[in-house]
Amino acid sequence: MSVTPVVRLILCALLLLGGAALVFVGWRSLRGRLPRNNYVGVRTPATMRNGDAFELGNRVAAPATLGSGAVLLLSGTSLPMLTTTLSAAMVLGIGFVGALALAIVGGVLGHRAAATVPATGTASGAVSANPCAGCAGGCCGSLQGG
Repeated sequence: MSVTPVVRLILCALLLLGGAALVFVGWRSLRGRLPRNNYVGVRTPATMRNGDAFELGNRVAAPATLGSGAVLLLSGTSLPMLTTTLSAAMVLGIGFVGALALAIVGGVLGHRAAATVPATGTASGAVSANPCAGCAGGCCGSLQGG
């Protein structure tokens, strides 16, 4: 039994598009050019705390994201060469599971790295207008004029 050409074409296109998107996001993350957003990249509470945490988390996750995209691209390029349903299902399954595993590892590593970045601002998330907010030694008196 063989895979129909239409199904093979659709699966190939989905794998190639998904792989290209992951490579694009991974490349931008690696270079520190992925803007902080709510749609792509590692978006955990730790990475969304501030811009520095988002950049660090995504830079750490970038190699795994690039690898995930490469796995999908390789799966997508090999799919048209397969003629049996079993071989196509194996490449599709192994490629998808491998890409998902790499993406999860990258997300976990990125989250852990972002958690090491100190939070900026107050507990409510707003930056305090008082320059001595949190000054432990009281040495900030000169900043307030007193």
